[in-house]
Amino acid sequence: MCRGTLYTPEPVPASTTRWLVRFGYDGAAYYGWARQPGLRTVEGELLGGLVRLKVVPSAERARLAVASRTDRGVSARANALALSTDLSSEALLRSLNGVSTNLSFLAATPVSEEFRVRQAARRIYRYFEPSREHNFDRWERAARFFSGTIDVRSFGRGLPTGTPVYRDVESVTMAPVKGGLVVEVRAPSFVWGMVRKIIAAFREYDAGRVTLSRLEAAVRGQVRLTLPMAEPEGLVLWDVEYPARWTVHWNGPSRRRAEHTRAQTDALWMRSNVLAALSTA
Repeated sequence: MCRGTLYTPEPVPASTTRWLVRFGYDGAAYYGWARQPGLRTVEGELLGGLVRLKVVPSAERARLAVASRTDRGVSARANALALSTDLSSEALLRSLNGVSTNLSFLAATPVSEEFRVRQAARRIYRYFEPSREHNFDRWERAARFFSGTIDVRSFGRGLPTGTPVYRDVESVTMAPVKGGLVVEVRAPSFVWGMVRKIIAAFREYDAGRVTLSRLEAAVRGQVRLTLPMAEPEGLVLWDVEYPARWTVHWNGPSRRRAEHTRAQTDALWMRSNVLAALSTA
């Protein structure tokens, strides 16, 4: 559909079902979610695969919508999308998992035509932060300010400067893992770049470049902070939750998908050992 033109949607065939689908992807393979000319994106690869595999007769008929539009380099363990297709429940996930070895379709459930995929009950992000000689006690101290209703103007991109922009954050928690820390942020909705800015705020406080009092004032909307963005590669959309229950589940991975995962894992192992060897030369 072109903007600025009169558009009459095609009637929905009686045999078509609207599906909510749980899916994931390795963000390193894509330039983000949204279609961009000449670039490999999740949306572009997905729509091309849907038509190629005859899941839908055309990209427009899919009426594809996604819960969260991730940036370049950001991965998803469990994003969610809605699409319309004539396929049966038995064929749906099998066909979707044939689109690409970089995309995994995990579960599905039928929804009404009025269902809005972006109106999720909760989104959960996790950020994998390497140790880098951090003082993670300071990180936990700073994280206490980020529960409840906060002004996110210092913690998002492209937001107005004069008027507070509030978001409810359910929790920010941390768990140590080998070689670093996992930061989990739970909220019903996020502004663009919010988790990566929060991670950057923790780094700035840990490094002594931002005081705890200024961080608290920014959360309360009393001051604006200019923060960098944490790297996208550490961010994973961990889950998107809905009141609905998943009724169809994928029993994969397929052999093709498993072979791809093994190849990727082997490549990472080789690269890690090469770097370790070079650092001791």
